[in-house]
Order: sequence, then C-alpha cells, then structure tokens
Amino acid sequence: MQNYIPASAAPVKNTGTIKLYEKAAFEAMHRAGELTARCLDALADIVKPGVTTQEIDDFVFEFGLKHGAAPATLNYRGYTKSCCTSINHVVCHGIPNEKPLRDGDIVNIDVTLVLDGWHGDSSRMYPIGNVRRAAERLVKVTYESLMRGIAEVKPGKRTGDIGAAIQEYAEAERCSVVRDFCGHGVGLLFHDAPNILHFGRRGEGIELRPGMIFTIEPMINLGRPSVKILNDGWTAVTRDRSLSAQFEHTVGVTEDGCEIFTLSPAGYTVSPYI
Repeated sequence: MQNYIPASAAPVKNTGTIKLYEKAAFEAMHRAGELTARCLDALADIVKPGVTTQEIDDFVFEFGLKHGAAPATLNYRGYTKSCCTSINHVVCHGIPNEKPLRDGDIVNIDVTLVLDGWHGDSSRMYPIGNVRRAAERLVKVTYESLMRGIAEVKPGKRTGDIGAAIQEYAEAERCSVVRDFCGHGVGLLFHDAPNILHFGRRGEGIELRPGMIFTIEPMINLGRPSVKILNDGWTAVTRDRSLSAQFEHTVGVTEDGCEIFTLSPAGYTVSPYI
C-alpha cells in the first residue's frame, strides 16, 4: 500500500512516501522547468560538429549562474559536471570531456537547474550534422514514446499505464526499452518517490493523484535493452553497442490531467531545432 502525504507536511528527504504538492509548488516548478528548457533551447545553436561536450557543460554552468540557478548534478554523489552528455551508444550519465562531437553523432543532453530550491529536470536529443536515417528514426521514436507516456498521466491512472504506453509503442517500432533506469519524483529533492518505470502493464503500479510531480525519461535502444556501467561508475552504455536515445520532461498531475513544466519556450519538440 503506497502512502501519500501533503508536501508541506513532509520532510525534505526521500522517505519513500509520495509528496502531493499544492499550487505554489507547481508555480515554482514551472519557473525552474522553464529555465531548464530555455537552456536546452539555447544549446541548439551551440551543439554542432567540433564542439566538445566540456564546452557544452561550461555553457550550462554559466547559463545557470547568469539566471540565479545552479546545476543539480554538480558535485552530486561525486559527479563533477554540470550536465550529462550521452553520445550514440551511451544510454545515460555520459560525462562531458574534451572530445569533440563528430558529424553523424547523436547526443542526449540532460540538464537539471535548481532555481530557488526547485529542480527543473529535462533532456533532449541533438543530431550532430548529417545523421544516419536509423539514428534519426530512433530519435523520433523516442520522443513519441515520451509523449505517449505523458498522455497517460491523469488522476486514477497508474504508473503501469505510463510504462505500458511507452513499451507498446517502442517495441511496435522494433526498438527496445531500457529497464535499468527510470523516471522519479522531483521537486525540492533531485530524486524522490515514486519511481516511474518505462515499461509495464496497464492497471498496475502506483495510483496517480493530483499534486504528484515526477519525471518521465524513456531510454530507447535500436538493439537489445541490456546496458552496462563503465569503470567511471557513471556512464551507462548498450551492451551490444547499438544506438540509444532519450527524452525527458518533468510533469505534475492536475485534477484532470497533467502539466508539463519543461516545455520549450521556443516551441522545440524533436530535432531539427529551427
């Protein structure tokens, strides 16, 4: 039996209890989410062949600083960068470095900016130059998987409905869903209850109630779903070296549906970002 608690009465730590937020928190999450989305929008003009992922990381740090925010990943559990940059067969948590992006790469940039204590968490895929048709298709399938998951978010639904919608679509498109990572509750904490699986069965899982805030962030592979963690302790890659893609939004459950806090102010959805 899952426990729920008004966020105003809950300690600011992950106790496994699901926090239910009120209007003021939703407004704060909109501000944090919009700032993160603006950062991702601005990266569209920067991410191109020859740019290093360290330059991307520097931009994210400086963007946050300029707008009174801080990157949540910086020094989080020993992680030393301001964002994650996951290229080609890297599933998630790729660490920025001095290696330049190459024509044909696809890269996920995952940014979480903390504004007034609230976490705006989102990621997008960026094609680098001329990408292969298979990579372009994977990116589009992944974005559609995310949006189909979000379409399930409303009171009375269950987390299994979100996962099932993602899994059904991705697998029908001959792709696979990574099982090793999931979405999560978010707000004043970076990672909170509940976990949001990107696979599952309809009607199962935790009931969605108004006031819940969480991320949905499916990782979709062209090959098999299996991943492994590299020796750096962070970087997750596909075991079969197949391409992987991810999109992420932060959402809040309303009385009749949901709000997406991290929508692009520029109207960007899936690349090309023009």
